[in-house]
Amino acid sequence: MSQDTMNRLTIVTGLSGSGKSVALHTLEDEGFYCIDNLPSAMVNDLLNKVLAEKNKLFAKLAIGIDMRGEHSTPDEFLKVLISLKARSDVITDVLFLDTSRQTLSTRFSETRRRHPLSSSKVSLMSAIDNEIELLAGVKNEADLVIDTSLLNLHQLRSIISTDVLGSTSTGLSLIFQSFGFKHGQPASTDFMFDVRCLPNPYWEPALREFSGRDEPIIDFLGEQENVQDMFNDIRRFVEQWLPSFEGENRAYLTVSVGCTGGRHRSVYLCEMLAAHFSASRENVSLRHREIN
Repeated sequence: MSQDTMNRLTIVTGLSGSGKSVALHTLEDEGFYCIDNLPSAMVNDLLNKVLAEKNKLFAKLAIGIDMRGEHSTPDEFLKVLISLKARSDVITDVLFLDTSRQTLSTRFSETRRRHPLSSSKVSLMSAIDNEIELLAGVKNEADLVIDTSLLNLHQLRSIISTDVLGSTSTGLSLIFQSFGFKHGQPASTDFMFDVRCLPNPYWEPALREFSGRDEPIIDFLGEQENVQDMFNDIRRFVEQWLPSFEGENRAYLTVSVGCTGGRHRSVYLCEMLAAHFSASRENVSLRHREIN
C-alpha cells in the first residue's frame, strides 16, 4: 500500500465515562479523521471502501467504539479487533481507556449522565460492573491502556499526544511512568518496580518541596550508591527483555516505577531511564502521574 493512502487506524474504546470523547477530539485536532460510535461490524467494510478510494483525507483514521452498540455481542467486537490486526493493508492500534469503579460512579453521579447499560432495573454500579466484564477481552487485546482515574482533561490530552501521536508506524513505543503507591498502583503496566527502599528526599526538609526533575533532588539521589544500583538493575532488565517484546510486534511497553508519593525517587529514576533509552531509540516517552 502506498504511504500516500491510509496506513494507520486507531480504535478508541474503553469504559463509558473514561474519556473516549476527549481522546477522539485530541486525535481529531492532530489530523486524524474521527468517527464516533461506529458499530464494530461495520469497521472492515468501511476500511475496504476507504482504501479503495485512496483518499489522503483518511491517511490517519480514528474510530470510537463503545458498548452502546456492542453489549449484546461483545465476542464479535473482540473478533473484529483481531481481524483488524491481522490485515496487512493497514496498521491498527487499539487504545483502551480504563477508570476505577468508584471514579466512574462519581463522574456519572456528578454529571447526572445515564450510563448506557443502566436502566430502571439495573443500578449504576451494576451497569459499570457489567461493562467491565463485557470489555475484559477487548482490554486484553489493547495495544495501550490508559487509566484516567486520576487524570484531568488536560493530562489525558497530554498523554495521548505523547504516547499515541508520538509513536510511529514502525517500532515499539517505550513508556516510563512514575507514580506514588499512596495514590494507588497504575491500573495498566507491563513491568512495575518498587523503589520505596531507596533513601527518601522527603525526610530532608530542605528538599521536600522539590521534585525528581529539580537539581537539588538530582544531586541528592545521584550521590546515593544504591539509587544508582537500582537504576542499573532496571536498565539492564529492560534492555534484556525489550527485544522479546519487539519480536512479538508489540506496539507499546509500559515500565512503571513507584515510590511513596511519586514525586522524588520514582521521578528521578524515570527521567534517567528515559534519557538513557532515548539516546539509542525512537518512541520513548515519559509520564509523571503525580506531578504533571
